[in-house]
Amino acid sequence: MSKTLGFIGATIGSGIGWWLGEHVGMMTAFFLAVIGTAAGIYAARRISASLM
Repeated sequence: MSKTLGFIGATIGSGIGWWLGEHVGMMTAFFLAVIGTAAGIYAARRISASLM
């Protein structure tokens, strides 16, 4: 369950980061996608821990 939620969180976080950064440029979009991936995994693991 934790890994599945982590994958979903990474996907959503990456998409949000890319969407925010694409207005500035390609490298900004990539950088924010990486940050969004990490934040999504962190949030998903916190949610997973609170559910168990």
